[in-house]
Amino acid sequence: MGAMENVIENREDRLPAEAREILQSLASQWEDVVDSKALQVIPLKGAMTNEVFEIKWPAKTGELSRKVVVRIYGEGVDVFFDRDNEIRTFEYMSKNGQGPRLLGRFPNGRIEAFIHARTLSACDLRDPDISALIAAKLKEFHELNMPGPKDVTLWDRLRNWLSTAKRLSTPEEANAFQLDSIEKEISLLEKELSGPSQSMGFCHNDLQYGNIMLEEGSKSITIIDYEYASYNAVAFDISNHFCEMAADYHTDTPHILDYSKYPGLEERQRFVRLYLSSSGNHPTENEVEQLVQDVENYTLASHLFWGLWGIISEHVNDIDFDYMEYARQRFQQYWKTKPKLLGSVGSLPDVATDGCS
Repeated sequence: MGAMENVIENREDRLPAEAREILQSLASQWEDVVDSKALQVIPLKGAMTNEVFEIKWPAKTGELSRKVVVRIYGEGVDVFFDRDNEIRTFEYMSKNGQGPRLLGRFPNGRIEAFIHARTLSACDLRDPDISALIAAKLKEFHELNMPGPKDVTLWDRLRNWLSTAKRLSTPEEANAFQLDSIEKEISLLEKELSGPSQSMGFCHNDLQYGNIMLEEGSKSITIIDYEYASYNAVAFDISNHFCEMAADYHTDTPHILDYSKYPGLEERQRFVRLYLSSSGNHPTENEVEQLVQDVENYTLASHLFWGLWGIISEHVNDIDFDYMEYARQRFQQYWKTKPKLLGSVGSLPDVATDGCS
C-alpha cells in the first residue's frame, strides 16, 4: 500500500549498505549535489507492505534538491505476490511512461526516481474533479497490453491466502474468523461473479489514495505500486477503489474503517460513466448500470482479499499497524453486505464472525 511524507529524524541507519552504495554512486553523477554522502533519509508514512523512504541531498544552491525513493521490501510479504513478476511489471510501466523510473536494485529493495507530484489524501478521492481524472486513468491502466499470460488469478490467490492464513493462525483466530467456512465463500463468489460478460483487464488491485499521485499543473494522474497488479475483472478494481474510500491511513487509528464514507449510488454511477466514456465511447445506461452492479458484487471479493491479507500480515509483517483489527472489519463488512448483494445465496453462517453484527 502507498505512502506519504512523515518528516522525522534522519534514518540513514535503516538503509542497507548496498542501497547506500547505489545512492552515493547516483548522487556523485549529479553536478548540483554538494556531497553524495550527505543524504537525508525521510520515512514515508502510510506504507503497510514495504518500508518507503524519501532520500534528499543538499544542493549547491543551498536548498535540498535531487530526490529519489528507496523501497525496502517487507519481511515475509512475498507470500502475497511473486516479487519477480512485480519487478517485471514495474520495469514495463517505467519504460512505457506509466510510473517512476527504476534507478537501481539491491537484494531486498529498489531505488526509484522521485515523482514531482503529490500523493493523494483520503478526502481527495471524494473530490469530483480528481475522481474524474482517476476514472480516466484507471481505464487507461486496464487497457495496457502487459507481456505474459493474461489469466485471472484472483480466485487461486484467495485460496492460497486462505491456506496461508489457516497455517499461521492460532486455533482461536481461525475460529473467530471462521476460516473453515471461507473456502465455500470463495467458491460461491467465483461462481456468482465470474462469467463471459465480465470485462477483463490489467488491474492494479490496490487503488487506495496512497497509490495515486497528482501533478497539479498538468492535472496528470500517476498510479504507483504494482505489487498486487494482475489481470482481473475490472469490476474488482473499481470496487476495491470504492472500498478504500472508507479508509484514512494517516490518522492515529489508521486501521479503522468508516463505511459511512462509502460512495453513494449517484457517486458510483458518475465514476462508472466517466470510466466507460473516457476512451471516446458512449456507454448506454444499461451498460453503466450493469457495471455499477458488478462493481457492488465484487466488493465482497475485495473484503475477503484484504481480510485474509490482514490476518497473514499480522503474522509476517513488523510494520506498526493493527492488521488483525483491520481484517475483522473487512470480514464484518463481508457478512453484513453479502445477503443484500447475493440474495438467498447470501445467508449468514451458523456462528457469526467475531465482532460482527
